[in-house]
Amino acid sequence: MRIATFNILHGRSVRDGRVDLDRYAEAVRALDADVLALQEVDRDQPRSHGADLTQIAADAMGATDHRFAATLRGHPGLWTAASDHSQPEAATYGIALLSRFPVRDWSVLTLSLRNRITPVRWPGRRWWSLARDEPRAALVAEVDAPGGPLTVVGTHITVIPGWAQRQLVDLTGRVSGRRRPLVLMGDFNLLGSEPAHLTRMRPLVTTPTYPVEHPTRQIDHVLVDGDLHATSHGVAVDTGISDHRALVVDVEHAVPPGPSGASGAAAQAGRG
Repeated sequence: MRIATFNILHGRSVRDGRVDLDRYAEAVRALDADVLALQEVDRDQPRSHGADLTQIAADAMGATDHRFAATLRGHPGLWTAASDHSQPEAATYGIALLSRFPVRDWSVLTLSLRNRITPVRWPGRRWWSLARDEPRAALVAEVDAPGGPLTVVGTHITVIPGWAQRQLVDLTGRVSGRRRPLVLMGDFNLLGSEPAHLTRMRPLVTTPTYPVEHPTRQIDHVLVDGDLHATSHGVAVDTGISDHRALVVDVEHAVPPGPSGASGAAAQAGRG
C-alpha cells in the first residue's frame, strides 16, 4: 500500500497565489495514496472558496473513511481556538487523515500548547519575530489495511523552537500503547534525523521537502514502529500546490503466514 503526508497550504499554489479546487483535487489524485495525512486544511474558508478540502481530497483519492480535526475557528487574522474537533459549523482550519481502507477507530489528541509570545525564526527568513503558537492536534486511526490492522497518526507540530521537540516526544508517549505497526507522519517542523532520534522510530523516507521549488530541508516525515517496511525509496512530490512537497512511500506490512503457509496480506496488497 502507499502512504503519504502533505502540508497543502489550504490548496494554494505559491507560483500563482491561487487556490484552484480542481488543481487541488488532481494533486491529491495523482499521489495515489491509500492512507493520506493532510495539514493546513480549510473548511468553509473564503480564501479556499468555502470548500471542504477534506471532502474534496476524499473524493479525489477514493477514501472510504476520513476525518477532519479543527484546531482553529474563524478567519485568518481573527482565529480563535476551536472548541472541539467534530466538524464545527463555523469556518475552520486544521488537519485531516484519509484512508481507502476501513478505519476501526478514530481519536483526536490535543497537543500541549505554549500559550505565550515566543521568538520564532520562520523558514526561509533570516530574522526572528515574536509569535504566539496556535493550537495543535493529532488524528489517530486504527486502519484495517490489507496486511492487517495498523495505527496511523497524522499531526502538524508547532514551529516554536524547543516546544516542537516537546510536542513530538509527548505525542510519542501518548500513542505508545497503540497497536503496532504504528505510522507517525506529518509536518513536524523539525529537521532531518531529529524526529527519528526523539521518537526512536524508523524513518521510511529521507529526502528534502521544503521549500517546494528547490527543497533543502526535510521537515515532513513518515516514521514507523513495528513490522512495516518500505518497498521503495520514497519520493518528495511537487504537486503544483503548496510551499511543501508531498512525501510518498510504498510499504509492505509483514504478517505471520496463515494456515495455508502463505500471507494473504501480500497477495491482497495492490502495490506489494
